[in-house]
Amino acid sequence: MKLMLQARSNPLAWWWGSLTLVSNVNILVWFMLYREFYQPAAGSISGPSGIGVMLLLCAGYVFGCAFRSFLPRADVQRICLFDTWLSSVFVGRSVATVAEVCFAAQWAIILHQLGSTAGAETTVNIALVIVPVIIIAECFSWYAVVTTNYLYNAIENSLWAVTFFLIGIALCRLLPEFQGPVRWAFVAGIVGIACFLAFLAFLVTVDVPMYLSRWRAGHAEGSRLLGFLEGLHDVSTRWVVTHDVAHWKGELTWMFLYFSAAVWSSLALCALYAMDGYLTRYLT
Repeated sequence: MKLMLQARSNPLAWWWGSLTLVSNVNILVWFMLYREFYQPAAGSISGPSGIGVMLLLCAGYVFGCAFRSFLPRADVQRICLFDTWLSSVFVGRSVATVAEVCFAAQWAIILHQLGSTAGAETTVNIALVIVPVIIIAECFSWYAVVTTNYLYNAIENSLWAVTFFLIGIALCRLLPEFQGPVRWAFVAGIVGIACFLAFLAFLVTVDVPMYLSRWRAGHAEGSRLLGFLEGLHDVSTRWVVTHDVAHWKGELTWMFLYFSAAVWSSLALCALYAMDGYLTRYLT
């Protein structure tokens, strides 16, 4: 591929190579978790603890993010690295929607499980709102992509920021409820919480303002927004191949963080859920 031939001179090649390397490792880890924890029960797609469901949701996120790493694109700008119909915004956004709802469902399931075990009503209530909030965020994302209106990207990312903030509250509420190895697991989870808070700070201070500035710039220039049907046709048929790093400048950091740290948290949720039978032993 032309991009790979320019590896020494184009930083996008190194960025893309890093994304694909991380994604391949993530897929390998998922298969390791599947082999370790999945024990199918007769007449059921999941094991006795429901780990099969968690692994399925995790697969949706891990493989969805891997697809987006192998074929990166920026939705509203309609740019991509490789000239293939798989790089169309419609395909990529559809994969992203399924993956992100799966990720949200993982969090909802694990928080509901932990909150119910510990009797933490706050955590249970937060678990119930996670998926609905993310579905609303996905609707804003689709509207932004179809109409090329960056304002709705800002709203979408703000909803993700709120969701991560709520997840942080839910996990902190659980910390004093457990002891022994489970407490140590939560102590280790504090590192994960810190990563989420860092990502939250990134969304609030970098990503959301980036979309707002793009929206203001387009509004000031009098850029024409696409109608809904016109936009649906556009996302299905138009993609612009570019290897100019200037066109990707606003996407590089968040994509790398998203396709690495966020996927690692999805994998970790499966391992934590597999401890279901041991949690009650370590309640304080």
